[in-house]
Amino acid sequence: MSILKDLKQQYLMGGVTEKLIYWNIGLFAIPMIFSGILFLFGINFNYAHYVSLSSNPMDLLWKPWSIVSYAFFHAGIFHILFNLIILNFVGRLFMTFFTQKQLLSLYLLGAIFAGLIYILSYLIFPALINQNAQMVGASGAIMAVLFAVATYAPYMEVRLLLIGNVKIWHIAFFYLVVDLISLPFSNVGGHIAHLGGALFGYLYSRQLKNGSDITKPFTSFVDGLVNLFRGRKSAPFKKVHKNETYSKPKPAPKNKTQQQIDEILDKISKSGYDSLTKEEKEFLFKAGKN
Repeated sequence: MSILKDLKQQYLMGGVTEKLIYWNIGLFAIPMIFSGILFLFGINFNYAHYVSLSSNPMDLLWKPWSIVSYAFFHAGIFHILFNLIILNFVGRLFMTFFTQKQLLSLYLLGAIFAGLIYILSYLIFPALINQNAQMVGASGAIMAVLFAVATYAPYMEVRLLLIGNVKIWHIAFFYLVVDLISLPFSNVGGHIAHLGGALFGYLYSRQLKNGSDITKPFTSFVDGLVNLFRGRKSAPFKKVHKNETYSKPKPAPKNKTQQQIDEILDKISKSGYDSLTKEEKEFLFKAGKN
């Protein structure tokens, strides 16, 4: 139970990068386990058919969610492992310059744009016309985040294991070349989707430098949905009496519990959740339930 509580607390306290990683892991593991159990009873349930993005645009009529859902599902353990390592890396770099909301909006819009490029490629390129393919994976969305950072701060240096210091644009350029080289071989549509995500990330940062955040309307839309489903508790009406001798009240001192919570949150912001002691984690978990 302690592990589950730690995972829950890390999810609640983590940023968008951590939450995206948790969602990708959950949506990979849970359907796999469920399908494995059904297989023992002789039931073959192909859940990927319902969440993957089809190259046939007509399939969007019966599964419109697939333009987003495909970016949260993966085909295998190495597929998801590689993608989440890169997501963790570029997500932290992105947060050096941008906000949590911008990261979430860029991930989702990057996935949508990459998905549309994927579908479009099967309609215009002779080598892909009349082919029917399905796609899953977060790579297109991750490429959008990577190229957004590389375009915004191309000369930012990062240290890679066994390689040393490299500039962020070197990493982006490497992935771009790999996708271009891989086009004639396998997963053609997937590589085109990667390039679509990279293009969206590039356009995002270019527009941002010009003073325009192209994800802002989408962010406002998501905020509106969250507020709609969250609901607001209506405060009871209170009659206010005018007091001629009114003086500005002094702020109430924080109680001991709130002061301790603030100290722990400050410690998390400086050193991360893992720096907390067992007692601090337990205290924060209990305080969050009150």
